[in-house]
Amino acid sequence: MDDAARAEFRDYVNGASPALLRTAFLLAGNRADAEDLLQTALAKTYLSWTRIRDREAIDGYVRRVMVNTRTSWWRRARHLETTALDEQPVALRHPGRDVFADADLHDALWSALHRLPRRQRAAVVLRYYEDMSEAQTAEVLGVSIGTVKSTVSRALAKLRDDAGLRDDERTALPADLQGATS
Repeated sequence: MDDAARAEFRDYVNGASPALLRTAFLLAGNRADAEDLLQTALAKTYLSWTRIRDREAIDGYVRRVMVNTRTSWWRRARHLETTALDEQPVALRHPGRDVFADADLHDALWSALHRLPRRQRAAVVLRYYEDMSEAQTAEVLGVSIGTVKSTVSRALAKLRDDAGLRDDERTALPADLQGATS
């Protein structure tokens, strides 16, 4: 790889890393694994950098590499326990909030998310946490838009029925969103 390509890759990494790290965190469940996942994905992308022709699609390419890498890790049963809070929660910076209730909710949400099958979890993370469209989510996961819709629908149904979330009023969907799937 020539110096210009290295500089272009370095600029890409500097600009895209925060968003990519957020995606990695949501896929991995904790900061340490997220950093490893992002580093692995960027290393794989670096090796392919000169072959990537469509520079507009690089974010999708890297996210796809992260999903594939994480899936490989799951297949190898390298599923590490996650810690509930790796960093100071936002609630600690806002006096008057119930920090313990927020931490409990955070734990319940992550636990419920991790009880989903990996495809459903990936679809929910990409669709709602990364705010990707159904088409973008389908592209990253390598499935059809219909599959994304049905996968997300099943995942949301499981989350609605999850005992760990059912009793917390903060996780209840507004009445106008009850039954919505996308």
